[in-house]
Amino acid sequence: MSPDALPREALPLVLITGACGLIGTRLARALIPDHRVVGLDIAPAPADFPSEASRIECDLTSEAGTDITIRRVVELHGPEIASVIHLAAYYDFSGAPSRLYGELTVRGTERLISALQRHARPQQLVFSSSLLVMRSTEIGDVIDEAGAVRAEWDYPRSKLDAEAVIEAMRGEMPSVILRLAGAYDEWGHSPPITQQIWRIREKKLESFFFPGNPHHGQSFVHLDDLVACLRRVVVRRDALEQRELFLVGEPEILSYAALQDRIGVELHGREWPTLRIPGALAKAGAWLKEKTAAEDDEPFIKPWMIDLADAHYPISIDRAKRRLDWEPGHRLADVLPAMIRNMKRDPARFDAVNGLPGHDGID
Repeated sequence: MSPDALPREALPLVLITGACGLIGTRLARALIPDHRVVGLDIAPAPADFPSEASRIECDLTSEAGTDITIRRVVELHGPEIASVIHLAAYYDFSGAPSRLYGELTVRGTERLISALQRHARPQQLVFSSSLLVMRSTEIGDVIDEAGAVRAEWDYPRSKLDAEAVIEAMRGEMPSVILRLAGAYDEWGHSPPITQQIWRIREKKLESFFFPGNPHHGQSFVHLDDLVACLRRVVVRRDALEQRELFLVGEPEILSYAALQDRIGVELHGREWPTLRIPGALAKAGAWLKEKTAAEDDEPFIKPWMIDLADAHYPISIDRAKRRLDWEPGHRLADVLPAMIRNMKRDPARFDAVNGLPGHDGID
């Protein structure tokens, strides 16, 4: 029977943790036509959260709170859950240490799995991990699911630890690990990209220098393509193995130098020169700027980021193509001009969306 012919209470049930975030809200909208969607989040629902979905407050840093939430879901909707999409995690690009990497991302995953095993019968657990858990490679090589892992800072380290928790605790529950590239859309929503746009827009001194190989780059994925992939995982759950791992991103990457040049052309009508400088000098400069910056002008580039400047993440999505029949429909190279047009048309909104300082205009 077609989902359109089913009463809503008979549609498959999907739980989304972190449902009120950027990805969760879009995913809820994509699933709602043919699924019952319950969003779990400690944050309130945003204005664009679909009215047909329900939201239940959930604090994954609390054992009792997580258990109560899952019991509440079962009381309202029954124990049969088609898919649990686990998006909730802690993320901070400043690099500052936080207990939430452990309490939310890692132990929150433990609490969620324990509560699901006690009270529900999920057919699938989907975890949004990060491509950054993979070891960087060199030009000419491509990363696939069999590649080595090497998480180099707290965020990817917590994702890798949570992956290990899922493997150790899932039992008979099927799991899908998605190692996601950085997400973006026409309004930015990607700190590495939007900060780069801002530095070039404002002609900041550091926008002319790069401490790594300017021919290296990383994969990104458009938010619409990411949501389409997540939906595909849910819809095709019966065809997947008990344990699945996919890399999700665009196989074509823009090198750092190419990205700089394209941003420079879009903003200032000319390619943007990029000079390579020694890492030690760049780190000293970043340290000095961090120490002397005003409170309202904290620099995005931190000294610890200099060590990661040589990272290179070209990926193969052959497995996702084969198993999920998914591939991205967007390319960062094609979307970048629209992103910058939006910034030019409504700079206040663009800066607010991306947490950027204001500016006096573009010359």
